Amino acid sequence: MIKGSFKRDEAGQIVSFEIAGHAEAAEFGEDVICAAVSVLAVSTVNGIEALAGFEPIVDADEAEGGYMYVEMLSDVNQEQTNISQILLENLLLGLQAIEEEHTEFITLTTQN
Repeated sequence: MIKGSFKRDEAGQIVSFEIAGHAEAAEFGEDVICAAVSVLAVSTVNGIEALAGFEPIVDADEAEGGYMYVEMLSDVNQEQTNISQILLENLLLGLQAIEEEHTEFITLTTQN
């Protein structure tokens, strides 16, 4: 099962997320749930780098897959924060949509 966790600060902004595990919904290379989660997460990080103009802290298991931790930087300007928050909220929405349809393969939590 894929477990996703999002952490928000006191202002309600997402400050980090962690995604771990494998859906095991199909054979390796054919698991569309794992693929969808991976695409959303990687696209979010790439979007933050390209559109917000900064590199968040990223820890990922590139050899085995199935793990990504991303943390926002605190020393960015308001525009960078706004852009990154839109992308992070979009990630959460996308993952929630997957969770609604496939509760046996993914679970999400949000910590305030």
